Amino acid sequence: MSIVHGVLVDSSVLLDIVTEDPHWCAWSSEALATWAERGPLYINLVIYTEVSIGFARLEEIEDALPLHAFRRVPIPWEAGFLAGKAFMAYRQRGGTRTLPLPDFFIGAHAAVADLALLTRDPQRIRTYFPQVSLITPPAFSP
Repeated sequence: MSIVHGVLVDSSVLLDIVTEDPHWCAWSSEALATWAERGPLYINLVIYTEVSIGFARLEEIEDALPLHAFRRVPIPWEAGFLAGKAFMAYRQRGGTRTLPLPDFFIGAHAAVADLALLTRDPQRIRTYFPQVSLITPPAFSP
């Protein structure tokens, strides 16, 4: 898979690494290292926020997500619109959440910015943002 614009790194992958998840840490670490060699890695505020929950101090999250390794980019306004449309589709399919889920913002960001998404939780992205190139564990590949 050739990624031209870069890879948005989902919080599921980053949390696997920072929590040393016994099942997923090895895959997530290897995938992150592989894609870091191929091009830029990106995070947005939603991803940063989800990962930050596991840290007590700002300095700790900054060390875990250093600027030299992860480019921080804003979520485009167009992605907000697309996230809203995905949320409407989710509700029409019987979804019970009353506010858009973080996955909708992350998936829409990847779609609008033409970024691949490195994730181990692809189901919602694949359903609502089929145009996004997903980098997932082999068990989740289509």
